[in-house]
Amino acid sequence: MSSSDNRTSLPSCLLYWAEKTPDRVFLTQPVSESGEVATYTWAQVSDEVRRMAAYLKATYPEGSKIAVLGKNSAHWFMADLAILMAGQVSVPIYPTMDAPTITYVLEHSDAKAIVVGKMQELWKFAADAIPAKLPVIATPLSPLPDAPQWDDLVAKTEPLPANADHIDPTAVATLHYTSGSTGQPKGVMLSHEAMMSAPVGLSEMFPVDEKDRFLSYLPLAHVAEREAVETLSLYFGSAVYFAWTLDTFVEDLQRAQPTIFFSVPRLWTKFYQGVCHKLPLEKQRILFHIPILNKVIKKKILTQLGLNHVRVALTGSAPLPANITQWYRSLGLELLEVYGMTENAAYSHANRPGHAKVGTVGVANQGVEYRIDAESGELLVKSPGNMLGYYKNPEKTAEDLGSDGFLKTGDMAEVDDTGHVRITGRVKDLFKTSKGKYVAPVPIENKLSVSSAIEAVCVAGFDLPQPIALMMLSEDAQERLSADSGAKDVLTKELGALREEVNATLPPHEHLSKIIIVHDQWTMDNGMLTPTMKIKRAVVEKFYAPKIPELIKAPGKVVWA
Repeated sequence: MSSSDNRTSLPSCLLYWAEKTPDRVFLTQPVSESGEVATYTWAQVSDEVRRMAAYLKATYPEGSKIAVLGKNSAHWFMADLAILMAGQVSVPIYPTMDAPTITYVLEHSDAKAIVVGKMQELWKFAADAIPAKLPVIATPLSPLPDAPQWDDLVAKTEPLPANADHIDPTAVATLHYTSGSTGQPKGVMLSHEAMMSAPVGLSEMFPVDEKDRFLSYLPLAHVAEREAVETLSLYFGSAVYFAWTLDTFVEDLQRAQPTIFFSVPRLWTKFYQGVCHKLPLEKQRILFHIPILNKVIKKKILTQLGLNHVRVALTGSAPLPANITQWYRSLGLELLEVYGMTENAAYSHANRPGHAKVGTVGVANQGVEYRIDAESGELLVKSPGNMLGYYKNPEKTAEDLGSDGFLKTGDMAEVDDTGHVRITGRVKDLFKTSKGKYVAPVPIENKLSVSSAIEAVCVAGFDLPQPIALMMLSEDAQERLSADSGAKDVLTKELGALREEVNATLPPHEHLSKIIIVHDQWTMDNGMLTPTMKIKRAVVEKFYAPKIPELIKAPGKVVWA
């Protein structure tokens, strides 16, 4: 493989670029809050990976499950690559998972060892989750100085030969445990060739090459970040920069100057709200209509966001309100919504540059077939990225993955005459009011999310005659409340008007009876959000269920909890 272009697995991609451009920097890792960084060339990464792969191969049987726990870092990439190169199975674990869930994943996956990386403040929540007898390898940014150290193991181990011909593309490469909005996470088995479907297929949409730059900051344990950053960068030989913490994110973004940038709706929304807080929309409209000045202002906004070099901007994992997508497009950033799930290696549908339809997830990717179930309206997808199945769960595998190769996505969808697919909600999110009418909450939540006062919203039924909306305010709105005693009344009127506007677009059985403003923060730490910042609907509803009867009785259409 070393002398030919046979990029059929992540390790083979690494070896290809290590031979072709050995001295070019691949990974740039912050090592302190002050901005100091360590850089790793393709040759250096290849050397460390081959040495660690040799150690793992000599220590654990082929096919062993090796877990990786840590925030995004250069050594997260290296650990993942070493595990795959050794012929073993990588098991990424979200660093934000609570201790019982981490323990569950380690036990359920039959992990033989765990690589612990950069954890920082999260280690105190995870420290008790690792079984005492489970072997640990600590990377340079790990909180475990007494465990066997990556650098020591690498230094005393001879590297594997620089080839990856032994890797079977059809074999299990990784167990991706779903982030889980309900119940215990399921272990999705993805093959090497499934993981490679995204770069191969997406290359015909927007060419990527070694001049491109990525910033990795969303959890690499999530399939979208792993495919959009790790896999794409390895296949195309692009540079990757890592973020240190949320506090240094702006500096990290400015350092990376990414040309391809993937984020989730929650963060695109926060960027938008942050700009609108400093430069209100009304002032933007005025400035954007002034010739010459409008280009200067728009470029300045993108530069301050660190997105002025971005040529491909992607959003996915949940719907983004159309008005926010249009706002980015008005700045000159063609934000493209893409669609996929863990069970198909995030490779399903995408909007194409120059042919995007706002509000849709685009058209089917190369090699993807799909259909919409006539009875349920559920989207079924047959993708080159489809999973081999759920680990230790043949019953659920048979339920979700048909004998014809079509995967049940759990998403309801519509398709227009150009083949663009619109996701209309989750099948399992449908709820029934006490009147016996079904309500799909996601489209209603999208309509409410146009307000910059709203950070997150959950439409729920609670067995009431009409649905209600639970809302968490944005930072901007919270600052308004702190600074102005009259802001609460103003916000009440604004959100009351929004309720009326949204209700006017809905059938009568979906009309919101009340908007309830919550004072609690919904976060990953308290279990209200998934690692990709989607609301955990069941958790949110369970938390507020005891309070709803009293809140419903309160006067007014907008109630403050």
